[in-house]
Amino acid sequence: MGARAWALLLVLCGTIFLEGIDIAMLAIAIPAIRSDLGLSTGTAAWVISAYVLGYAGFTLLGGRAADLLGRRRMFLFWLGIFMVFSGLGGFAAEGWMLVVARFVTGVAAAFMTPAAMSIITTSYAEGPERNRALLIFAGTSAGGFSLGLAVGGLLTEFGWQWVFFTPVIFAAVVLAGALRLIPKEPRLIPKESRGKGGAMDGAMRTRSAVRGFDLPGATAAAGAMLLLAFAIVRLEHGFADWPFTVGAAVSGLLLLFAFVGIERRAAQPLVRLGIFRTGSVVRAGLGALLYLGAFMGFQFVLTIYLQELRGWSSWQTAVAMIVLGCDVILSPTLTPRLVRRFGNARVILGGFLMAVTGYALFLPVGMDWPYLAMFPTLLLAGTGFALTLGPQMIAATDGVAEREQGLASGLLQTATQFGAAIGISAVTAVHGLMAAGSPRGGSDAAADLSASRWALLVPVAMAALGAVVAAVGVRKVSRGGIGRDGGRAARPVVTGSAQTAVLKAPDDARPAASEAR
Repeated sequence: MGARAWALLLVLCGTIFLEGIDIAMLAIAIPAIRSDLGLSTGTAAWVISAYVLGYAGFTLLGGRAADLLGRRRMFLFWLGIFMVFSGLGGFAAEGWMLVVARFVTGVAAAFMTPAAMSIITTSYAEGPERNRALLIFAGTSAGGFSLGLAVGGLLTEFGWQWVFFTPVIFAAVVLAGALRLIPKEPRLIPKESRGKGGAMDGAMRTRSAVRGFDLPGATAAAGAMLLLAFAIVRLEHGFADWPFTVGAAVSGLLLLFAFVGIERRAAQPLVRLGIFRTGSVVRAGLGALLYLGAFMGFQFVLTIYLQELRGWSSWQTAVAMIVLGCDVILSPTLTPRLVRRFGNARVILGGFLMAVTGYALFLPVGMDWPYLAMFPTLLLAGTGFALTLGPQMIAATDGVAEREQGLASGLLQTATQFGAAIGISAVTAVHGLMAAGSPRGGSDAAADLSASRWALLVPVAMAALGAVVAAVGVRKVSRGGIGRDGGRAARPVVTGSAQTAVLKAPDDARPAASEAR
């Protein structure tokens, strides 16, 4: 890749890094925010949950909006919204202000992240070049999260407000670079909508895209995702107010069925349902859901163990967990070599097997475990992350037509957000139920430790299910005669001006199956 291509990738990776560091810093700062603002436990939990709801609820819509309304436009606009509302969070004086700010920030991330990923998949040639870019993109995400844990602990010492102000500074730098480096792109407009000679000015493109936008489908999709995400977040409360949780889940499912019906009848559907016939897309999404769920669930239990049972400070906990971010080094170095040699499917399977092993090793955790006893699990989980998320990004977008790259990215990001929500909510529910059911004759510490061990079964089970899904992918690849990279070779061509010199593969080089409804 040339210097400009590397600079573009750096800017786009800055976006996912920003998202990771923002989430991690807030997680570390929550105790200080709760104490300073006098928040109840429920309100403090909603500061975290509001972001998840906004992100998971609108990611699918965000990915498709990038395809229809312009990836550059969506990226720049929502990056600006992310920056503004992150800053407003630092000025919050009451809990509801933080909840609103975090919800809007989550919505902004839901539009911004799929746009960034789809810019990568449409700006670099399908094959080794795009794979390398996506692996670096994936590694940057976890790197941001790991660094955010350490930086969040340090910034909280100066005041929790800096946890919100720091992303503003970083986002401003990314925005400045994006304005210069992300090339303008023509949107794909039906031929009958074009003017004389096939040309169409920017205003006509925008009006055409808006008129063709599937508003009923978008409304149903956003409503379904919000209700389902809300129901998942409610799982952490166990059986408390369970009719409310069940009602949200049932309503979300009904809206999801309505969405499918709308898409089948729509002339220009928000989501072309035929994309779910692409096995690699479905397996990548399901695998990402399971791995992120296991990873985030384990991290949640680990935090409880270190801080509440062992009495470690937030700073000590952050430093101990830095090894989980080893994928920021491994994703751009080790993973590409493994993918070239063994293919996406086998590398993903290896990552899941490492995760299952690592989480299982942590099951007999004791009150006096030394850090060296925890280290193998942390290293295996971080390495497994490097071997799964990047190749899943490749598999989710490989062979998908250019005009649907935003949709494919949105589907994958939706899966990751739902996975994280499921993992955290499930381990919280199991931990709470087992702690409440423990005999009161023993010590509270012993009961909490036992509850933590039970909760650890959740990431073990999710990682094991992910390994099964990955094994199916390996079998499909072996029987289908697909190349080692999990897809088919595309014919790279140079498009755009000499100034951008961006490589990408033409739509006709992609499998015809991705075009079938």
